Amino acid sequence: MTRTIAEINEKIRKGQAVVVTAEEVIDLAEKKGVAKAAQEVDVVTTGTFSPMCGSGAFFNVGHSKPRIKIGGGRAYLNDVPVYTGIAAVDIFIGATAIPDDDPRNRVHPGPFNYGGGHVIEELVAGRDIRLEVTAYGTDCYPRKRLQTWINLKDINEAVLFNIRNAYQNYNVGVNVSDNTIYTYMGVLKPNLGNANYSTAGQLSPLFNDPYYKTIGIGTKIFLGGGIGYVSWHGTQHNPDVLRSDNGVPRRGAATLAVIGDLKQMSPRWLVGTSMLGYGATLSVGIGVPIPILSEEILRYTTVKDEEIFAPVVDYSEAYPGRSSEILGEVSYGELKSGKILIQEKEVPTASLSSYPRAVEIANTLKEWIMKGEFLLTEPVAPLPGVEAGITFKPLNERPIEDNRRI
Repeated sequence: MTRTIAEINEKIRKGQAVVVTAEEVIDLAEKKGVAKAAQEVDVVTTGTFSPMCGSGAFFNVGHSKPRIKIGGGRAYLNDVPVYTGIAAVDIFIGATAIPDDDPRNRVHPGPFNYGGGHVIEELVAGRDIRLEVTAYGTDCYPRKRLQTWINLKDINEAVLFNIRNAYQNYNVGVNVSDNTIYTYMGVLKPNLGNANYSTAGQLSPLFNDPYYKTIGIGTKIFLGGGIGYVSWHGTQHNPDVLRSDNGVPRRGAATLAVIGDLKQMSPRWLVGTSMLGYGATLSVGIGVPIPILSEEILRYTTVKDEEIFAPVVDYSEAYPGRSSEILGEVSYGELKSGKILIQEKEVPTASLSSYPRAVEIANTLKEWIMKGEFLLTEPVAPLPGVEAGITFKPLNERPIEDNRRI
């Protein structure tokens, strides 16, 4: 059994496409078998909602009168610094940026109450944001200072561009030390007091297409409540890792770079997030449709939480010291049960991602497709797979001699 994306799109246009979520396809395949389910189902929808630090947004704010060259100057949105080294009135704000006067961790743990992710959330919520600029002035851009309010509906372009999202598996964070630690995996209590993880498991996009046979550059997706696209493989993309027999990575593997029109998006699916003692970030909602082009593709989408395994990593010593040592592996079925066994100790678990929100995303994408409001796209190029030989390399630290000219 084979079909093409063009054939699926024709069925979508006619209102005849059979669309199920990655949760629903599991039961369907168990009742009817993989072969029969593959014949019936055209699209499987996925979803994830989680803090994703590799996120940010580009803005073209328009020219003031007289003109000002923001590029090369200093600029702030609600006191959060933005990157200005692009062009005259183009700026970029990163999800993890924080105000210059934020105390950070000087009084540990810092609350990190406001950052770039919060600015993005407020923009998509329709709020006015204060823009402050200090420039050096040129003959063609003479103005040196600007203070004004901007609103998403008024600025020219607003583009969400996330360089690393939707991680394909990730660590389970624990703490074996005697002290509480504050990490991007949340607060980790001493002596294996808790275990935190962050993925939707069986609903997560890249678990349902482990070898990237349908997800590639140009794939149309649900992004932040609007429509976006996969623009490239994400940073730290690392497909060549240990995998189970079903192809699912047992370590952090692929990532996606994604892009979309921020003006279409919603504060429900782009949420500024504060990580106690660590920093600010943005929680992002992403949903990817998996076209069922073959029985093989359908089989991948039937993966269950019990068949997906993640490494348990100590964030007090092993992780910061860049040790490859793990304390074991656990399935997402075990993680979602609320407790796991580590070193003969029962440890309570919690997720940084929201499974109910992931279900909502998968169902929303399903509705869009069934209503004919969302057609699938043919990727223009595949994501690099295992055969590409890509691995994530750590920093090659080299000492810099004082007398060396750079």
